[in-house]
Amino acid sequence: MFFFSKLALENFDNLKIKKNMKVTVVGAGNVGATSADVLAFRKIASEVVLLDIRENFAEGKALDMMQTATLNGFDTRVSGSTNDYSKTANSDVVVITSGVPRKPGMTREELIGINAGIVKGVTENLLKHSPNAIVVVVSNPMDTMTYLALKDSKLPKNRIIGMGGILDSARFKCYLSLALNASPNDIEGMVIGGHGDTTMIPLTRMASYKGVPVSQLLDAEKLKKVAADTMVGGATLTGMLGTSAWYAPGAAVAALVDSILNDQKKLFSCCVYLDGEYGQKDICIGVPVIIGKNGWEKIVDVKLNDEEKAAFAKSADAVRNMNSILSTLAV
Repeated sequence: MFFFSKLALENFDNLKIKKNMKVTVVGAGNVGATSADVLAFRKIASEVVLLDIRENFAEGKALDMMQTATLNGFDTRVSGSTNDYSKTANSDVVVITSGVPRKPGMTREELIGINAGIVKGVTENLLKHSPNAIVVVVSNPMDTMTYLALKDSKLPKNRIIGMGGILDSARFKCYLSLALNASPNDIEGMVIGGHGDTTMIPLTRMASYKGVPVSQLLDAEKLKKVAADTMVGGATLTGMLGTSAWYAPGAAVAALVDSILNDQKKLFSCCVYLDGEYGQKDICIGVPVIIGKNGWEKIVDVKLNDEEKAAFAKSADAVRNMNSILSTLAV
């Protein structure tokens, strides 16, 4: 016979409570559907709702996923809905991926006029049914859409998170692993700044391989190429695929949601609202943050050098310039 301490039983009950969580993903396209699939496959939430405006599209994707449950060994309930936000009620986290994806040659900035109206409407509808939810923004241009969601919803700043820095950092570590011929899981690296081809800042100075600075293992030219490849990582895939990438973005969403629902306190680069941190105010942009049950819980100061500070200020100026377009739109 096995005996469990009172503390062990309490911890087990807490685990069950954490897993009794609901996540809504709006947008059943490549990124949204992959996000839902990874959330289910990794058993991150007990219920995932996939919503889309196309008739039966989300329902079809959800049913397809549910038919993998016995094959992949998960119990998450995945359901789809055609624009019925009542099905999203009482979600703990809502993920907004909806909007027009980038096409070859299109910048994230060019998306703002169309996607601003979509994100605004989606956010309002979600919060009607899940007023306590944490909002994860994926739609591009992500920094501006995160800022719009925050200002329009008037939610506490810690409950609005842009996902982009997690994806950019994953791409950075991928390119570093290729340059080093090493496992990506042995590499630490982070990208801060705007989620754009010219605004992101791969922190090569701080990147390491099993604790060894990569600057000791790669020469300056190779590090410069890794940084450059990272910055155009999304555009490179768009050119290859004819649309935006989805596997890595979907996995990045799931990692972020996992840290929220299970209060993992992971350190991620995410787009959050700054109020003096890193010398910036009234802007949403990528910085290192601790992610837990309350959303983003702390901004971490990584002590940038003068060159990195200048690059961050330039990135912030570019994001602020995009944000200024919002005032000209009827959204």
